[in-house]
Amino acid sequence: MPDIIQLLPDSVANQIAAGEVIQRPASVVKELVENSIDAGATVVTIHIKDSGRTLIQVIDNGKGMSPIDARMSFERHATSKIREANDLFAIRTMGFRGEALASIAGVADVEVRTRQHGEELGTYIHIMGSTIQKQEPDSCAEGTNFSVKNIFFNVPARRKFLKSNSSELKYIITEVQRIALANPELAISLYHNNSVIYNLPSENTRKRIVSLFGKNMNQNLIPVDTTTSLIQITGFIGQPKTAKRTLGEQFFFVNGRFMKHPFFHRAVQQAYDRILPPDTFPSYFLYFEVDPSTIDINIHPTKTEIKFEDERSSWHIIQASLREAIGKFNLMPSIDFDQSGAIDIPISHGGTSRFLEPEIRVNPNFNPFEQSQSFDRGYKSAPTYREEQNNENWQALYRGFERDDGSDSSAENLGNPLSFEKMEAEQQTFTNEELTVEHHNFLQLKNKYIITPVKSGLMVIDQRRAHERILYEDFLRSIDNHLAVSQRQLFPARIELNAVDKEILVVLDQDLKTLGFELRHDEAEVVYVDGVPALLSHLNAETLVQKLVEDFKNKPLDVKDELKDYLALLLCQSSAINYGVALKNEEILELFNQLFACQTPNYSPSGKSIVSIIPFYDFEKLVQ
Repeated sequence: MPDIIQLLPDSVANQIAAGEVIQRPASVVKELVENSIDAGATVVTIHIKDSGRTLIQVIDNGKGMSPIDARMSFERHATSKIREANDLFAIRTMGFRGEALASIAGVADVEVRTRQHGEELGTYIHIMGSTIQKQEPDSCAEGTNFSVKNIFFNVPARRKFLKSNSSELKYIITEVQRIALANPELAISLYHNNSVIYNLPSENTRKRIVSLFGKNMNQNLIPVDTTTSLIQITGFIGQPKTAKRTLGEQFFFVNGRFMKHPFFHRAVQQAYDRILPPDTFPSYFLYFEVDPSTIDINIHPTKTEIKFEDERSSWHIIQASLREAIGKFNLMPSIDFDQSGAIDIPISHGGTSRFLEPEIRVNPNFNPFEQSQSFDRGYKSAPTYREEQNNENWQALYRGFERDDGSDSSAENLGNPLSFEKMEAEQQTFTNEELTVEHHNFLQLKNKYIITPVKSGLMVIDQRRAHERILYEDFLRSIDNHLAVSQRQLFPARIELNAVDKEILVVLDQDLKTLGFELRHDEAEVVYVDGVPALLSHLNAETLVQKLVEDFKNKPLDVKDELKDYLALLLCQSSAINYGVALKNEEILELFNQLFACQTPNYSPSGKSIVSIIPFYDFEKLVQ
């Protein structure tokens, strides 16, 4: 029987390794820039075309490579960082596996030009699909220039599953942010299709954060500085008021390397316990310095997951450090026992005050096994004024209901949210004569629900969901018919955005114009809102655009056809009236009429029930 086990060809092995190390164009950027940092580069320039599909070029002024080193760098497991297994536990450099360049060369067309400092000539190498096409001397600049073209050209399945250009560019920008934050002394520039995204000089950590995330970030940063025998923590955290509903400004670095650590993230969240708005995440930029022998950075191919030897102790140190930093800036309420007279406690003066013990009243005849219609358990306090008024006036709640005949309402069972199967039938019910305006008296309950009697019972309308439905259908009509009217702003709102948020607005720009938004991109990271849809002219333009971007980051869509529906959904949710807003009778009437003029008045755009009817049958059971 013939042997069936054989060694894979190098080209196939490199493609398999690329599946672990090179997941998308952003992975190529990460590996190449980290190699530049290890080479001692102080200036790195990155050129991207078509979000990395066509070209990824990384140019640095590092020490360069000799002809032999340049050729050997593309071999699997060829590295200058490791000599023996023990070296894995003393790593302070970025790339050390020796798989990155071999993996990139296995799935792309790669050209490299490199020259060492002091040498007259450099080296040019061209590799395509792990096959050397050319190697020759070259007159090039000192340092290294990598050009990666047509990524995944020989793995069409991988190329097909790349996301849209906007999504892939967002991943690249995120990788550049991580590298720039970990190395603030590195001057780094990023260009996409010859347009500048970042042009960052060498600077300190705080200025680097501000350069990446906007000038508004500067006044909201809280410094953190803690040194222990186990771990040293430096960096900055954001004030609670700047917390966002999306992740994106959370960064951990250990020994100059970015890492993801959900366990430490929970430590940060707990440090902000009870001072954060619900469902929000604080910004943090935390740098850890630890003994390399106490961590393992070799547990994941992308080297973003790191194992700590004593995670629990580090967790407590992180939480305590952040709580101390928050407390120093008076962002967390505290009690200072060192201040005399801070708390006024009354003092007894020997018999001058008489304290009465609380009196407990019980009913000695109470029998818990006796059935009783009351729930006072043998003791009942005197009724309050409010209770007396309720007892006298409860009948007023049902005044006017006796005019309607609710004898058959029990069969409808409309107390539960309506099903999609019954939607058309129920819509017909809502459009008959019982919805005539003259027959309705409206009551707003807790500034959240609108209540009105109808023929079959009591109709309850969720005011926010109703407004969402109205706005959603208005926005869809505006998009389909291009009828949106823009309200020009007398003083255009100026919004500072980071590169990721700016790219989101660029992607959405054309669709936002069809809705009535007028955005002007004058500066690198600044957007001016010159106009907003007339339907939303009463809202703050800056808040509306920022909320739209945050919502889009929560659930970005790549399909152009779905984008318009989702954009209308985001806008209606961002601009609908909130709970707690008191409405005038005219506003309630207008909301009611517009809701039942909609095609689907029963459900909000997100699928939640808007209208419920409590049948008279349920009221009758309450008074029996």
